[in-house]
Amino acid sequence: MRISVLGAGSWGTTVAALVSRRHEAVVWAREPALAQEISHRHHNPVYLPGFSLPERLRATGDAGLAAARAQVLIVGVPSHAFREVLESVRGRVEPWIPIVSLAKGLEHGSLLRMTEVIGQVLPGHPVAALTGPNLAKEILAGQAAATVVATPDQVVAKLLQEIFQHGLLRVYTNDDVIGCELGGALKNVIAIAAGMAQGLGVGDNTRAAVITRGLAELTQLGVAMGGRAATFAGLTGLGDLMATCVSPQSRNRHVGEQLGRGRELDDVLAGMVQVAEGVRAAPAAVELGDRYGLPMPICRTISQVLSGEITVHDAYRGLRHTPAGHEAGPW
Repeated sequence: MRISVLGAGSWGTTVAALVSRRHEAVVWAREPALAQEISHRHHNPVYLPGFSLPERLRATGDAGLAAARAQVLIVGVPSHAFREVLESVRGRVEPWIPIVSLAKGLEHGSLLRMTEVIGQVLPGHPVAALTGPNLAKEILAGQAAATVVATPDQVVAKLLQEIFQHGLLRVYTNDDVIGCELGGALKNVIAIAAGMAQGLGVGDNTRAAVITRGLAELTQLGVAMGGRAATFAGLTGLGDLMATCVSPQSRNRHVGEQLGRGRELDDVLAGMVQVAEGVRAAPAAVELGDRYGLPMPICRTISQVLSGEITVHDAYRGLRHTPAGHEAGPW
């Protein structure tokens, strides 16, 4: 099949590399020089330094060209650029081809999930999200991992499962798109909280408590929005949350850790090549919590830290003093 990936970040490039081993794949890079590096030198020095890419993988600086040739279109740009990129290729996408989101975020302002954005910009296309505990460098290195194709269309789910299955990467399907996308987007906020704990040196017990109660917050919100509680106990919930909270490769954990060490948010973000989606997701989580009458204490506290209302030290003092109530599990 002809598969195109819009976005040559670490995960977009990794997915393009995986599918290129059995299909004709092209990845769109916003920077033409990066497209040249991928096509001719077979590496991505900006986002995946030190890794070799398949020689048959091609890259282009023309998003419209990439979209026009696709029989499956994969969108791997950050949430803040998602709608803009889709709109730029709207007239070039063949009717009815599946469109897959790799982004783990919510649209600023509308609070839409990425598959909902696809539905607005490119109506009539089958939509799916590829999500789970997917650290790009480990998967590109061939280490065992698992991911989830979330879509209500079981025919499309089977097709995408076969496309993405490669080596030690196990691909599961799930029709709870709401739960899968919310787990992927909102776990980034809890990862910032876990990183703050690491930076402050408050201890593993504290981190475990924050991660666990964070999962409870995400589950409560997800169920209120129409997701299934069981989804948040699986790969796209607990699994993704664990990987993002504990891995040194996690961008959101890195942001939290640096804040815990006393650095300013703007300085931390300025030194990063890739986007930490949790920074934008934190106020979105609070707004959604308010919409559904949920307190969201951890997400609310992290949002206040990121906006400068309180310090990291204030945040952890506040979390310690939050009334415990009855611990009934994440659902």
